[in-house]
Amino acid sequence: MNISATIFLSKGRDEAVRRFHPWVFSGAINRIVGKPEDGDIVEVFDDSGNYLATGHACAGSIAVKIFHFGPDKPGIDFWERKLSDAYKLRKALGFTSNRRSNAYRLIFSEGDGLPGLVTDIYNDVAVIQAHSTGMYLLRTDLAEALKKVYGKGLTAIYDKSSEALSKSGGKSGGDGFLFGTAVNTEIIENGRRFIIDFIQGQKTGFFLDQRDNRALLAKYAKGRKVLNAFCYTGGFSVYALAEGATHVTSLDSSAKAMEALGRNLTLNNISMANHESIVADAKVYLSTLSDDFDLIVLDPPAFAKRHSDRHKGLQGYKFINTAAIRNIRSGGLLFTFSCSQAIDNDMFVSMIMSSAIEARRNVRILHHMGHSADHPVSIFHPEGAYLKGLVLMVD
Repeated sequence: MNISATIFLSKGRDEAVRRFHPWVFSGAINRIVGKPEDGDIVEVFDDSGNYLATGHACAGSIAVKIFHFGPDKPGIDFWERKLSDAYKLRKALGFTSNRRSNAYRLIFSEGDGLPGLVTDIYNDVAVIQAHSTGMYLLRTDLAEALKKVYGKGLTAIYDKSSEALSKSGGKSGGDGFLFGTAVNTEIIENGRRFIIDFIQGQKTGFFLDQRDNRALLAKYAKGRKVLNAFCYTGGFSVYALAEGATHVTSLDSSAKAMEALGRNLTLNNISMANHESIVADAKVYLSTLSDDFDLIVLDPPAFAKRHSDRHKGLQGYKFINTAAIRNIRSGGLLFTFSCSQAIDNDMFVSMIMSSAIEARRNVRILHHMGHSADHPVSIFHPEGAYLKGLVLMVD
C-alpha cells in the first residue's frame, strides 16, 4: 500500500478519529508532510506523532476518508480481507445462496469500512460504484479481490463509477467491465423477478435498499387502488399487483423506466389490465391529484443532497406529501420516503406533521422504515442511515 503523505491533526482535534468516525475534516489538520492528490492513500497521526488511521485524501471539506484504524497498519491482503468480511456478514444474514432473493448489497461504504465504495451483487454480476477518487483508483484491485472471494460465483464485474464520481468532482475513464461481460441480468427478490440494466439504469441498476419496504407494502396492497409515484422500474408496482391490488398507476418522468417496468410486469406474469403507466412530472401530477387512491407510494430522488439544500429539499418533500395526504381516500395508507442524507429522521417526521396540518387530515404513523440489513450503518457513522420512511394511516 503506497503511502503518499502523512497528516498530523491539531491538538484536541483527534477525538472524532479516536471515536472511529471515518471522516477527517480539513479544519482538524495541523500540517501535512508530502503533497497528496485527490485519491492518494495517506496516514493520519495525532499532534504527538501517534498513528491513528489510514485513508484516502479527498478534495473538499472532508480531507480524508478513513478505511482503516490503528493500532496496526493495513496488511498486504487488506482489500481481500475487507471484501471477505463483508461477504461473511451477508452470508450470516442469509443474503447469499438464497433461492428467493439473489441480489444484495455487498459493500455499503462507511457501513463496511470502505468509504466511497458501493458494490451490489445481481445474481452472478457484481457492479462496483466508486464515489471517491481513491476507491476508483483501486477498482482493478477490488475486482481481483471480488474474484477471489466469489470464485466461479461471478461471471462479470462492471465498474459504474463515472456518474457518481462526477457529482463529487472526480473523474473517471468511463464505465466498463473489469471482468467478463453481460448485457443485463435477471434477479429474484422475495420471489419476484426483475431485469436489471446495470449499464444504462440509475445508480447500479436497482434500488436494493427498498427490499424490506416493498415486502411490507405487499402485506397491505390487496384490494387497494395504488399510486406508485417516482416509480422507476416499478418495484413497488410489481409487489402490489402480485399481492392483489385492484389497480396500480405507475408514475415516472422517464419513458425508458416505464419500458423497463413493462418488462418486469411481463416477467412476473402480471396482467396489464389492472395497470396504468403515466410518464409525467410527479410534482405536476400530484398538484392535480384526485381522491382515487387508497394507497400511495412517494419514493422521490434526493431533494437535498447537501446541507445547503436542506431547506429547499424539505419544501419539496412537504409539497408532495401535502398533496398526497390531502387527496388520499379516508383510511388510505401513505408509504413516504426520503433518501436525502442531509435530512435526518426528526426533520422528516416534523415535515410530515406540517403536511398533515396543512392538509387538515388526521395522520397516524404505523411503521418507521429504513434500508435493509445488507446496508449496515456503522454506529460510529450515523450519517450512513440515509433512507427514512413512514407508513401513514390517513383518516
